[in-house]
Amino acid sequence: MTANTSINGNMGTGGVGVDAENMAVLPKIHKALEVVHSPYSSNDARKDAQLFLEDVKNDEKASFYGFQLAFDKTQSPVVRHYALSLLEHAIKHKWADYTPDQAAALRGCVLELSQAVSREDPAYLRNKIALLWVEVAKRSWASEWMDMDALLVRLWQVPDSAVHKELVLCILEMLSDDIFNGDDTVVAVREGVLSKASVEIFTPAVVLAETFPTRQVGPDVRCGNEGWLARIAELLSQCLSGDVQHNAELRSCIIRALAVLYSLLPWIIPNAVTATQCVPVMCEALRASHIEVQKASLEALHSLYARTSFVDQEFLDLVVPLYGTKYVDLFRQLFEWSVVDPEDIDDDKYQFSKKLSEVISFLGTYMDRRFNVLPNDSERIDFRGFLQLLLLITQSQSLVVSIPVLVTWTRLLNNRALGPNIAGIPAFVGPLLECCSSRLVRYESLPEDTQDPTFLFLLEDTDTIPERHAFLGNYRRYSSQVIESIVQLKITDAMQHILGQTENTLQHLYDNVPAFDIATYSKTSQPILRVDAQATVIEAALKGFGKWRRSRNDPSHEQEIATLEDSLESWCNRLLTMKFEDPLIRKRILQLLVAFSIMALDRNPSFMLKVLEHILVTWPATHPDHRVYTDAIKELQAESMVELQRLAVKMPDHLLDVYDQIEAKVNEMIASGTLDEKRQITYQTFLFIIVHRSSRLDQATKAQKLRGFIDPVVSQWQNDHLKQALSSYAGFCELMALDKAQNYLARKQMQNISDWGSVELDAEGQALQAELEERQTVLPLRPTKSFLTCSVDKVDKDTNPYQVSCALWQDGFPVILPELLNFLNHAHASHTPDNWTGLPPEMRSIVSRVLTDRFWQAGISEGTKDDFYARVLEKKLTLEGLASTIRGTIRFVRESCYAIIYCMTRLDVQFYGFSELPGPLAHALLADSFSLSAHQLINVLNLVRYLVDNCPVPLRDHFLPPILAACCQQMDARINSEWMKLDQQQAVKTGGDALTEEMKAESILRQLTYASIMMVADFLDPARTNPLPDTPTPAGEAGRYPTLREFCLMHSSIVEPLLMFCTHAIRWRDSRGCSIMLRVFRSIIPDFAVTESDPSQSGRTKQHSDRASVPPNTAAAIREYISSDVVKACISSIHEPYFVELQKEFASLVATIVVTYTPLTRTARDVLISLPNMKQADVDSGIEYMMRNETSSRGQRAVILQLLGDLKGVSVSEMGKLSKSIGMPSIKTPATKRPVRSKMAQQFMTNHAPNRNESRPDTNGNGQDGNGDNLEGVASLFDS
Repeated sequence: MTANTSINGNMGTGGVGVDAENMAVLPKIHKALEVVHSPYSSNDARKDAQLFLEDVKNDEKASFYGFQLAFDKTQSPVVRHYALSLLEHAIKHKWADYTPDQAAALRGCVLELSQAVSREDPAYLRNKIALLWVEVAKRSWASEWMDMDALLVRLWQVPDSAVHKELVLCILEMLSDDIFNGDDTVVAVREGVLSKASVEIFTPAVVLAETFPTRQVGPDVRCGNEGWLARIAELLSQCLSGDVQHNAELRSCIIRALAVLYSLLPWIIPNAVTATQCVPVMCEALRASHIEVQKASLEALHSLYARTSFVDQEFLDLVVPLYGTKYVDLFRQLFEWSVVDPEDIDDDKYQFSKKLSEVISFLGTYMDRRFNVLPNDSERIDFRGFLQLLLLITQSQSLVVSIPVLVTWTRLLNNRALGPNIAGIPAFVGPLLECCSSRLVRYESLPEDTQDPTFLFLLEDTDTIPERHAFLGNYRRYSSQVIESIVQLKITDAMQHILGQTENTLQHLYDNVPAFDIATYSKTSQPILRVDAQATVIEAALKGFGKWRRSRNDPSHEQEIATLEDSLESWCNRLLTMKFEDPLIRKRILQLLVAFSIMALDRNPSFMLKVLEHILVTWPATHPDHRVYTDAIKELQAESMVELQRLAVKMPDHLLDVYDQIEAKVNEMIASGTLDEKRQITYQTFLFIIVHRSSRLDQATKAQKLRGFIDPVVSQWQNDHLKQALSSYAGFCELMALDKAQNYLARKQMQNISDWGSVELDAEGQALQAELEERQTVLPLRPTKSFLTCSVDKVDKDTNPYQVSCALWQDGFPVILPELLNFLNHAHASHTPDNWTGLPPEMRSIVSRVLTDRFWQAGISEGTKDDFYARVLEKKLTLEGLASTIRGTIRFVRESCYAIIYCMTRLDVQFYGFSELPGPLAHALLADSFSLSAHQLINVLNLVRYLVDNCPVPLRDHFLPPILAACCQQMDARINSEWMKLDQQQAVKTGGDALTEEMKAESILRQLTYASIMMVADFLDPARTNPLPDTPTPAGEAGRYPTLREFCLMHSSIVEPLLMFCTHAIRWRDSRGCSIMLRVFRSIIPDFAVTESDPSQSGRTKQHSDRASVPPNTAAAIREYISSDVVKACISSIHEPYFVELQKEFASLVATIVVTYTPLTRTARDVLISLPNMKQADVDSGIEYMMRNETSSRGQRAVILQLLGDLKGVSVSEMGKLSKSIGMPSIKTPATKRPVRSKMAQQFMTNHAPNRNESRPDTNGNGQDGNGDNLEGVASLFDS
């Protein structure tokens, strides 16, 4: 292994080419390294030394200096490491310029250095030499360099040299990682040959022959038939028979070998794993008496069993053996050994415990998926032992350890064959039910000083409050699913246990805790949390009951069902007689009683009427002196209204039988004058829903009764006084008493008061506040919103209630819409300070402060959410409280309009059929939206999405262009300006409250950015098809309309602002949104490849060819825009450190543009050539390679990354790491951060994504947008 060919002087050991000039540089390198590392060097001296060391890398003799210094073992490790970095630089940056002889000489240097490694060399030097080997291999192996495998085997066989084996293992690990898991551009270009060669050398020859008997023989790169997987397994087996605990060299070799397996097992042929006996060897390593070896072995097993594609035989070979008693006992012992104390966590053991749980969950999931081929052989499979292991892990005090196996239980219990088998073993079902029930407590509501072990682990495992909430939500969801399955499988025993346990809890609520006291009331007291947990258990059980009853839908089971229903009714009757003082406990009991009524006892109208009576008489008085208790009372009152609606929706026909009595009672309560507006409307809509949803009334009677509700509401919109008031903004202000509010603010000179919350309201101010609230009650907005919501909520288009709703509102919409749009215009106009003419110009700066909603935001705001609400309530009768009432008035109008418009969209042609509506609607919704706050704009976006989603396909052409064009223009201008403002703010250091407000603003801006990007991504989704028409259409009629994506792209009025928005979006510093937008861009690039001469180039399928597509002239203009502006935006982002994690995605987009548009335009090529230091020949040769049919998308991306290599940004984590330049590796300090989470663990820390069709506009004004960010507004605090 000697290199005799000269490259920049002889790099071998012969000394030819070594002259005085060459040797004179070496002392200078020594001196510069000393200056860099000396703590006594001045900054200027150190900087000069670093610059010199960087310059040496570009010296044509750099590789000569590198080899001379690295090969000389008398040099210090610092010098040798720097020398190796010179060789690394030569390989990475100059390889393409070398002649074959020069490349062979450089490769020879690496081989010599590899041969010469010894145990005395520091590990980081040996790793660096391995890295050099791999860098050479990536560039020449399996082409010019064919004997690499033979050279590796020769190193492997160096007698009595563990250090050479470790070097080979290091090389193999890096090689596997870079080829199969990395994103190296050099690998991407040679991906095919490198991956084939790797499979060849790692896999036993006999396995390749058996698995692929007809495969084409690739390049002859292997040495020997056994392959590296077999050699590694054999080495591991030998090493594990030694003294692992006390022999560091042996241990190091084992860990290195297991690291190679960790890299190989995700992609290696499964038959090779079986043939080489890797699994038994790795399991043996789990028994080793050293934690580092055990952790490395578990990681390797994890990487194997995380694979989800084993076929039946592979399952039998690789998974089934681990169900045997030998391994089940091993896993149990390991898990018991790894249990830690939450107050003194052994981090190694705790991480081991988490990883072991995931491995066991993989095995459990395979048992569910491959149960049909699982051998029925108790000698091979310890079924009970495995279930006992699953139960043991589920019961772990750490929820993070428990949750992977909890998910496995949901799969096993739902398996048609496995579930009943498991249910038949009481030893598992009982404890599992008990465990899941106990975990439904709301841990996030426990006090911070709670010493419960599960709570302590939770604090350790979660970084932020939103993350903790998301995780607990997931854990509760899976626990509820397990309870549901157990009840379905063991209906009688499970229900008796759950209801008995609940009754016992309710009877002993205040044992060992202070008695109920209004004065010290807390919403998170122990009794409340216990009742909530038990109620959640029952709700899950009722779902299980429903599934059980549906599965027995034949007369033979009727008696069994009736008996169980009688038992449930008896229990509920006992619950009805229980008395509780705590309003939140009463609220939870009420929810339970309604749940029983509409689920398990839905065939029992008499019980439902008892519940109805209970709701109507449950209206406890508030205690204004005790604010927290009063707030809880209001929650109970609000929930009573919600539960009434649930009863009406679910059981209208039962309620119809007693409709006259209910109506008389409601009219009596209304006539008494004791009901506020909200409660009165709720009772009326309750009656409305009963009639509307009933299936027993004839159409004429139903229409007559419903008109009695709707006509008075519609007539309010015809009031001349209302129309006159809404004809001008000044009239609107008078209508809402906002003119009086402006006058009051002006007289109080509020611009001169810094703390509005410290100034109490005088009698006039309190009267004004009351008048503002009272004015809302006389408007038609709330009743219209309420009755419209009842008309469309949870109503399908093919049902009778939907047809009734269309007929009912048909005449009302023309009356309502003009005034509704005026309301919306004025509400939005209120956010423009210049419209507040009642304030002198110098005071109008306070308008934004008056209209800015206050928020509590998890992880940013001080104190708890309850503290925040308490502070807001305390300031109700101050100037701050008055400001809150003013903005509540405007918000009430604005968001009522949103909700009404949303409901109207659900009634299809009744709304979209108005020919003159699109322009005025777009103006009302978007003209003044620029002045809205970021979080208010999210609601506007949500409404735009529903306007688009619900628009009938034939009416899109008429209705959508003005709305979509205005929306894209406004969102682009507003969000872009907000990001520019944020960038300017972040350039100035702030602290205290200013920093908190800045963090809140950034968080809300990110939510707005995400909402807008998701809206655009939804509109342009290639998988989105047109909804099926509600009525039969002629053949081919539905297919002639473009999809929403095609519709947006073919209308120039939409696509131009849309593309501007998309281009700006990939420059905003929001990686989540940017990543989505890059995928959207890649999907639309082919749509603009259409030309006049060849429309088929658009890539459309034949069945779409008769539909309108992007006009060729429009496509040409957009191609130029994308090839220029979008490519430039991508290059700019690639250049910034913030986007370093998205560099591959940016490069993929540029590659897609270049490959798709190069036959049509040279613009993208010209942009690349115009970059600094870019060679035209490099760009042209790169594009030529990219255009080849055989070049993969990964290879195309690699070309772009190579071309932009000198422009790429550097991640923050890489900045300041001078060690790479100066030869000293960064010294690893003991880890202070929590270990990186596994992919599975991270998924449990994110919110469960709701079904897209489940969403609807946020009409309760709480400012939450459904993105999972814990952002709470205060819109409803003052009943606004």
